[in-house]
Amino acid sequence: MSLSLDPTQLDRYSRHIIMDEVGPEGQQALLDAAVLVIGAGGLGAPVVQYLAAAGVGTLGVADDDEVELSNLQRQIIHGNDDVGRPKVESAADFVADLNPDVDVQTHEVRVEPDNVEDLVADYDFVVDATDNFRTRYLVNDACTLSGTPFSHGAIYKFEGQVTTFTTEGPCYRCLFPEAPPEGMVADCASTGVLGVLPGTIGNIQATETVKYLLCEGAGLDAAELLDGRMVFYDAMAMSFEEVEFRQNPDCPVCGDDPIETLSQVEYAEESCPVNAD
Repeated sequence: MSLSLDPTQLDRYSRHIIMDEVGPEGQQALLDAAVLVIGAGGLGAPVVQYLAAAGVGTLGVADDDEVELSNLQRQIIHGNDDVGRPKVESAADFVADLNPDVDVQTHEVRVEPDNVEDLVADYDFVVDATDNFRTRYLVNDACTLSGTPFSHGAIYKFEGQVTTFTTEGPCYRCLFPEAPPEGMVADCASTGVLGVLPGTIGNIQATETVKYLLCEGAGLDAAELLDGRMVFYDAMAMSFEEVEFRQNPDCPVCGDDPIETLSQVEYAEESCPVNAD
């Protein structure tokens, strides 16, 4: 690794650099890394903010939505003046003001089977900050088939969950083989969400991302990722619970006889089943 930190960067990232576990090598690894954040809403906002502040050199942001006034209660990278703007543009401007070291790649698209593989291909790590099961399965399947590690987060009212998937362990389908029936799980628009909740879950996702990049780029051997572990957070009880899970040998995406292409999956809104044929 070639170290090229200039005096301004040595100052900006000084609290990283003085850590034995990070050092200049670790900071250079972050600056050399590329991370894709899918979703620039409640979860994606704190992820984008902290990855940019940490100096992740290339930050992709994928979202096809525009900023609404009701978003501002929790989506902290957007402001009043951004209402009506594409979220990816608002996110890019926020990052540019926070840290000019970061190159933001905006993808104003809805993630679909015909573009997800190309989106994922250019990045070292993916953060799933989406709010629907169809996109979660798309992200899981594309990342698993391409060997791209990713973080998953989800929120509901006062509760959240987060885990990390690497190439060494189980995938999202090992936990949830198919999505629940349509209408069984309500969204934030119909049930509401505590405004600070996505900050907690999104920050854990950002932490996992930085830890992974430091492990890969600077040998942070002591870091343990949430691979094979899901953390459940209850803001009302202020409690964290952890559940371990294993790779399913019969999983159609990461098991003993996995699918080869996304064309074998029917990405409907209801279940996203794998077509065994």
